[in-house]
Amino acid sequence: MADYCLIGEKLGHSFSKIIHEKMGYEYDLVEVEKDKLQDFVNAKKYKAYNVTIPYKQVIMPMLDVIDDSAKLIGSVNTVVNRDGVLYGYNTDIYGMEYAFDKAGIVLKDKKVIILGSGGTYATATALCKMKGAKEEIKVSRNGENTYDNIQKHYDAEVIINTTPVGMYPHNEDQIISIKPFTKLTGLFDAIYNPLKTKILLEADEKWGDKYHCNGLAMLVAQAKFARDLFFGNKIDNSIIEKIIKEIENDKLNIVLIGMPGCGKSTIGKELANSLNKTFVDIDSEIIQKAGKTIPEIFKEEGEKAFRDIEEECILEISKKQGLVIATGGGAVLRDNNVTALKGNGLVIFLDRDIDKLASDGRPLSSSKEAIQNLYNNRIELYKKAAKYIVDDNGTINEVVDTILDLIK
Repeated sequence: MADYCLIGEKLGHSFSKIIHEKMGYEYDLVEVEKDKLQDFVNAKKYKAYNVTIPYKQVIMPMLDVIDDSAKLIGSVNTVVNRDGVLYGYNTDIYGMEYAFDKAGIVLKDKKVIILGSGGTYATATALCKMKGAKEEIKVSRNGENTYDNIQKHYDAEVIINTTPVGMYPHNEDQIISIKPFTKLTGLFDAIYNPLKTKILLEADEKWGDKYHCNGLAMLVAQAKFARDLFFGNKIDNSIIEKIIKEIENDKLNIVLIGMPGCGKSTIGKELANSLNKTFVDIDSEIIQKAGKTIPEIFKEEGEKAFRDIEEECILEISKKQGLVIATGGGAVLRDNNVTALKGNGLVIFLDRDIDKLASDGRPLSSSKEAIQNLYNNRIELYKKAAKYIVDDNGTINEVVDTILDLIK
């Protein structure tokens, strides 16, 4: 048994064990039933532990001393056992502060709307007060400010999403659109699986890489600050960025798009081997799902039926993490596909000269003229969808090395 752990009701998707063990100590995930929480606390088996939903508030009366940060927020996420005396702390607020500072999200003198009313809402409210926000407005399904009348707050300058809307496995859901918010200067989404929810993808289009972030930085930072409480000493905050990068690299999908016959599958397999990731070919997934070849689908059912199957496969595969994905040439024709692939993926356009594209067995590129027409119709879609464009005219190893350099 480790000396440190996380307790909660359901911990199947928790990153906490990964994060804490990257800081150099063993760490358990302990699922505790609601009627067993008092017994767990009384047993005092662990030197220290973290607390997650649904126990952050109900555990407070069971502890001996509550720190001011936990009193301010009204919940505890860290418990330290010092000679049998249980001290309760909350490092979530400092984790959230770290995430905001990293993303360049400023709260001082800003009108802030907070989506949701759960535990993270309390943390967000406390941070707004600590940072001197002009006002913070709770938006939820019920009450004075709801999603039905949110238009009266389109002048909000910062949005904080504390709801689980858009979280895996419901990646396709979106709590609100940020497009009507004309004065918006920052967005925080507490979700980190997928790496980018739909609302964060909208922020990508608005700001590029600035002024918005998911909940991963908060999660890692609060764990580091909890670690400092566990051991009674502080380690440098640089470890936070190191762990964030390691987790992102592990969870990130590398998505290859481009014309039919540009070598996405061949390059994808080599890339997957280099990165120790699983390779997925969307065309192969389509064949398996349909029970027939792609030319047969086109001949018997038509292109629309093929695109429907393709979209179904992409939406399913893109929810997974740690993959290298080779898409079909027409995957970019539907916005739903591109959005889904970007949720966990870094999208790379392999741009190969037309006269070097293979055409055997490809229903829509059976002639030079057909290939040219496809390229003309799709080139802007490829460029718009891609984070990076890679020259695909060299050797396989050269292209793979270029992509590896980009990822680094």
